[in-house]
Amino acid sequence: MLVEEIMNTSVPTLTPSHTIKDAITLLNEKKIRHLPIINNEREVVGVVTDRDLKEATPSTLQSVLHNDIYDRPLDEIMTKNPITGHPLDFVEETASIFYDNRIGCLPIVSKGKLVGMITESDLLYKFIELTGVHQPGSQIEVRVPNRTGVLFEVSKIFYEQKLNVLSVLVYPDKMQNDHKILVLRVKTMNPLKLIEAIKAEGFEVLWPNHPGMNI
Repeated sequence: MLVEEIMNTSVPTLTPSHTIKDAITLLNEKKIRHLPIINNEREVVGVVTDRDLKEATPSTLQSVLHNDIYDRPLDEIMTKNPITGHPLDFVEETASIFYDNRIGCLPIVSKGKLVGMITESDLLYKFIELTGVHQPGSQIEVRVPNRTGVLFEVSKIFYEQKLNVLSVLVYPDKMQNDHKILVLRVKTMNPLKLIEAIKAEGFEVLWPNHPGMNI
């Protein structure tokens, strides 16, 4: 999946000469927490966040004595030369950039111009969609040998049971290095027959598999 598929293309912006007051007003109006700062050519020169604004402004009790603070230009408080992304970047790689750099937003730039924006909330929602948890269904975790073709073997069981798979995730098995954990989201509220079929093929079902469950 590409960034251009999930980025917000209607991005409020300000320039370095706008004030802290301008930024506070815009963030409150749009109910957002991140603001790209651009120049006259729509090149990204900075980013201002709600945290930046809180750190730059006084507390409520002091605000009357420091009204001039709100007239400071954003150039003085913005993060300059921020990390940017491209519309054709992969979402998975972009998520790694967020994690590695501890950032909350990423301006998206094409041909040097701002074309969009994604935030950590955008990424979180997309991964929720990819896991299928927003749809009715059941989650099944299966331990499988780390060998070629094993995913096909498990998928064949779902096909024979005539059940639709909403998502598949693969994790390393921390207990057995020569195995993997398949986490499958299935479009059924009663997976007992499916679990029986998976076990009959010799695979270990890790979840659901609590004591006393007759499967």
